[in-house]
Amino acid sequence: MGRQSPATLAHLRRARDLMDREYARPLDVPAMAARALMSPAHFSREFKAAYGETPYGYLVTRRVERAMALLRAGSSVTDACMAVGFSSLGSFSSTFTRIAGETPSAYRSRPHDGLEALPSCITKVLARPMPW
Repeated sequence: MGRQSPATLAHLRRARDLMDREYARPLDVPAMAARALMSPAHFSREFKAAYGETPYGYLVTRRVERAMALLRAGSSVTDACMAVGFSSLGSFSSTFTRIAGETPSAYRSRPHDGLEALPSCITKVLARPMPW
């Protein structure tokens, strides 16, 4: 984590919480920055310093993480794509593949039995895709 003041970190958490809750909504850096009460450029620098990834990278990772859960639960690739806020199946598939290391269809079709036996808090950690 960077050396931001407690006040700056509190503002950044407000934006991160927005992304965690509203990942399926169309969110852009200016909207996230407004939640953090910062200019977009300043927000992007501070967010990356605090969390090690860009705001957009964090948002996309949340979307893929949620799509992974939907695919494990049996959703179709198209339904998962739309449910997590992607408007294009092509961009969803390429982003999912880049982050998860396999296509959404391949991820959906393979067994996930080991994850189903674990508590959801542990599954969330183990199945979380790594940011780019």
